Amino acid sequence: MSIHEECGVFGVYAENPTDVASIAYYGLYALQHRGQESCGIVVNDDGVFASHKDLGLVGDVFSPEILSAFPNGSMAVAHTRYGTTGATNRNNCQPIEVNHQKGRMALAHNGNLSNAAELRSKLELSGAIFHTSSDTETIAYIVTRERLKTASIEDALCQAMNTLNGAYSLVLMSPQKLMCARDPFGFRPLCYGKTADGIYIVASESCALKAVGAEFVRDVEPGEILIFSKDGVVSRKEHCQKQKKSMCVFEYIYFARPDSVIDGVSVHEARVRAGRALAKIHPVSADIVIGVPDSGLDAALGYSRESGIPYGIGLIKNKYIGRTFIAPNNRLDQVKIKLSTIEEVVRNKRVVLIDDSIVRGTTSGRIVKLLRDAGASEVHMRVSAPPFMFPCYYGTDIDSQENLIACHNTIPEIAAMIGADSLGYLPVESLCDLAPEDTYCSACFDGNYPTPVPTDTRKDRFERRLSEIKK
Repeated sequence: MSIHEECGVFGVYAENPTDVASIAYYGLYALQHRGQESCGIVVNDDGVFASHKDLGLVGDVFSPEILSAFPNGSMAVAHTRYGTTGATNRNNCQPIEVNHQKGRMALAHNGNLSNAAELRSKLELSGAIFHTSSDTETIAYIVTRERLKTASIEDALCQAMNTLNGAYSLVLMSPQKLMCARDPFGFRPLCYGKTADGIYIVASESCALKAVGAEFVRDVEPGEILIFSKDGVVSRKEHCQKQKKSMCVFEYIYFARPDSVIDGVSVHEARVRAGRALAKIHPVSADIVIGVPDSGLDAALGYSRESGIPYGIGLIKNKYIGRTFIAPNNRLDQVKIKLSTIEEVVRNKRVVLIDDSIVRGTTSGRIVKLLRDAGASEVHMRVSAPPFMFPCYYGTDIDSQENLIACHNTIPEIAAMIGADSLGYLPVESLCDLAPEDTYCSACFDGNYPTPVPTDTRKDRFERRLSEIKK
């Protein structure tokens, strides 16, 4: 068990038809770290939608032939997925497309609804037929239902937000408009920018704006809806400031790319500050500080700067192996395939090893062993997040306490289990070093949930329902 990325959403709006598919492709490439199970692009060519979606990485799903088959269009919606709710299959690939009496819609979603099971049950009892096991389809149903009763798609989305609970950053496309929305808590990031030739870009992270040559304009506010159309950019804020801001703090620790800026906070700088805090709280005599690639590197730099212990590159990541990698032989150690040590750096050294988290402990134990085998005399592990103690209902792939090592063991016990000479976590109280205090959600660390805890918390709840009906 490991912590997986979120999903990445991306949208393009151009006044005149252009190659929006290629723009979306490069945007998804920049967001590949947020999801490596599947991806998809839907292009709007004067109200006619053309799409391609499949399992796999962006570069594999979108060959030059497939990209060239897309028509020029004025809009596009794109998505790269790691499924926290719903199985890995082609049916769950996004964006989701809907045809209804008042037109068409394509929808991409990042996050998890905390009331997804309740909403889906009500929809099924009213006759709705679902084709996926993703809660994104539930959002699409509710928006469509509201669209049949309202004068515009933005009114429909605004009404739908009265029903949706939990985390959702959305990019939605109708025949005439591109829209985006962020839930009132602001759990997941969302921002927009503009290119020099006037094309608007919406993305989960600012790094995707830079990838397509767009200048960052601002983050979408929690609860805000933005509408991009021939009338320009219109903001609707009926749902703003209704809830306490609860940005997922793990975005800063792990999910986001270090070159992104989320809600005014540099991800790189947040991780460096976490490393500095670790050095103050958990000092140790050592010869070198190294980070686990990639999200441990910035915190390792911060630990080095604060402690005065030299920073080094002791672990190298195979950049050509994604999280979808499957070992051809189960006897092979996948950690050894993904990571290798530079023995000259760690041999006979007392090493401070920085990583972003420990979930089950298996991977951490294997990395510590790699360093031991490379000749490290001591390995002191420091973690730039607090211990995971509680499930997450907002999109992080932590759906139970069963496999969380910190729920069943003390810190000295965990250190012994992973083979480290010592172990130190970032305290919950130090999370304010990463992001402004009282603006983030840390429920997976402290159990303080900003929304009611759902009663049906199974990750595979929609798949299981099929077998339950047969009985």
